[in-house]
Amino acid sequence: MKKKVLVLALLSCFAAGSVSADVSINGFASIKGGMATSKDKPLYGYDDNLDFKNESLFALQVKSDLGEKLSITGQLVGRGSKDFDVGFEWAFLTYQLADNMHINAGRLRTPFYKFSDFKDVGYAYDWLRVPQGVYGLGFDNIEGLSFYRTAQYGAIESTLQVVAGAYDGKATVSGLEVDSEINNILGLSWEVAQGNLSARFAYLIGKVTIAAESASIAPGFTVANLFTNLNGLGLSNLVGDIDIQEEKGAFLGFGVTYDNGDWIAVAEITKVEVDDSFIADQNNYYVSLGKRFGSFTPYVSYEVEDNDSRDDIFQPFQTVLPPQLLLPVQGLVRTQERDAKTWNIGARYDFHPAAAFKVQYSSEDNNTSGVRSGLIAVGIDLVF
Repeated sequence: MKKKVLVLALLSCFAAGSVSADVSINGFASIKGGMATSKDKPLYGYDDNLDFKNESLFALQVKSDLGEKLSITGQLVGRGSKDFDVGFEWAFLTYQLADNMHINAGRLRTPFYKFSDFKDVGYAYDWLRVPQGVYGLGFDNIEGLSFYRTAQYGAIESTLQVVAGAYDGKATVSGLEVDSEINNILGLSWEVAQGNLSARFAYLIGKVTIAAESASIAPGFTVANLFTNLNGLGLSNLVGDIDIQEEKGAFLGFGVTYDNGDWIAVAEITKVEVDDSFIADQNNYYVSLGKRFGSFTPYVSYEVEDNDSRDDIFQPFQTVLPPQLLLPVQGLVRTQERDAKTWNIGARYDFHPAAAFKVQYSSEDNNTSGVRSGLIAVGIDLVF
């Protein structure tokens, strides 16, 4: 219901603004197809059948300048993974405080990564998709405020963003989507650039709540059943170590980019923690190198995911818990463990001023499950 009200309000603003204000419309699209190289070893939503729907998307961004330093922006996106159902993923007001400062208010992209603002705009980067080991946190947008300030210090360009807001959406626990909230989000990102080199730092905190009780641990046995049994044994302290109710969460990210027009090198490292919960500490990074030959850019990248399960939660209770409860606790905690390394090799060909053809092969070695998966994908990214 809240989403429908937001859409109607924005459409009303655009309709009213279009009479007396400048309205600009642009967009972007990605048409991608892929297929896993091995049966029963899916990767990034692909199986061994050729699929042109999974990662394809179409988007329109509408901006209306209302005058007096005020503007409104909305971004409509339809994703193939969601049957191309269209919704506002961005929807915010902008007030220009000065030439180098402005404030946004509404539904905003969370500034976790270097390519956060352009994550869906495939044309903005050389890869066929952003590195999933780092960019797969699970949510991209918040409802709130952001403050931007740009500055020039000699030869150094500075861009500072401060955000505050909240997230209300879904999280995945044991393969099941459950309701989640992150309240009191506060954070900043700061990027500095000089010549061919740039660096970016991001830090965000918030209070995390995830309704994991409906997640299934075993057939007919949910997290709620587990909590009931543990509380019945007087182990409410163990329940408190597992459940996620207003727990402090933190995101830390750092990235560097070198681009001299011929060579482009990018690296990002991120760390995610949620205190007093079964969510694993996440330590992920990637490095990427590409070489431009006119319109043709081959590249290679390497991703590492190192998510350590919090075995310290159940270890003190191994002699207290009966096996029928110890095993579900261990299973729930270790669903968050992930040790994976992925190689990507691909190429981009700019065959049109507003369109690029891409091909990429990805090979993931999942040491947690012992499975090695491969994926070949092609796509066309365009802007208009």
